[in-house]
Amino acid sequence: MSGRPRILVITGYGLNCEAESCHAWARAGAAPEAVHLSDLLADPSRLDAFAGLMFIGGFSFGDHMTSGHVMAVRLRHRLGPHLERFLDRGGLALGVCNGFQIMVKLGLVPGLPDPRASRLSPQVALMANDCGAFQNRWVRVRFEPDSPCVFTRGLDTMPLPVRHGEGKLFVPRKAVLEAIEAAGCVACRYIDPETGAPADRFPANPNGSVHAIAGLCDPTGRVFGLMPHPEAYLYPENHPTWDFEGSPRDEGEGLALFRNAVEFLRAG
Repeated sequence: MSGRPRILVITGYGLNCEAESCHAWARAGAAPEAVHLSDLLADPSRLDAFAGLMFIGGFSFGDHMTSGHVMAVRLRHRLGPHLERFLDRGGLALGVCNGFQIMVKLGLVPGLPDPRASRLSPQVALMANDCGAFQNRWVRVRFEPDSPCVFTRGLDTMPLPVRHGEGKLFVPRKAVLEAIEAAGCVACRYIDPETGAPADRFPANPNGSVHAIAGLCDPTGRVFGLMPHPEAYLYPENHPTWDFEGSPRDEGEGLALFRNAVEFLRAG
């Protein structure tokens, strides 16, 4: 695919990260378009014109009935077949924070094959943080080199902000957790900033996620969701200690995930 790949950014009903998300895709070389959920559900075929899709952060439908649940239900029943067709033709999908919660409840990630259930069936859950409070601060994540995730290729570690109250990844069955790990579906983990090891306790692990999981992809690597916000680190000045970091950079580290996605789409 040559030129600027078209990216659909769903907005509306309490979602609030469309400006920085669209800016991230545009800086990375894509052509993003913010589309209100009601407009997309009125004409689901609009999705067919896009190469990528993003579920953004915010508080969709006020996080009633747990974060992302209401929007996931609406998408499953109104957009389900179109989402499956979009993925079957090679589309990319990214979910951040509330977007990750929506993707988990839709079953888009980890997206492990299950002959007993439909493709859009949840396999894991995101629950209330173990600390019992909303977390709004910076953490450090490590991107797993063996993951097939398109967005994280070639990336090592990165500081990113978190802003969530329900970010604890919970896997109800041991066999599913083992399958997630074996398939490389763990795309990134929270790490201890001092040792670089996966963080098993607060505050380096801000929510208590099992295996320190901060983000998941599906087995193809084209569908990726994470709790930290890469779209909130597009400029060095976004980081709270940017002026103490030594050599200046032209861009924030979070932009690398969007650049990876655009390069993948351009390569066909």
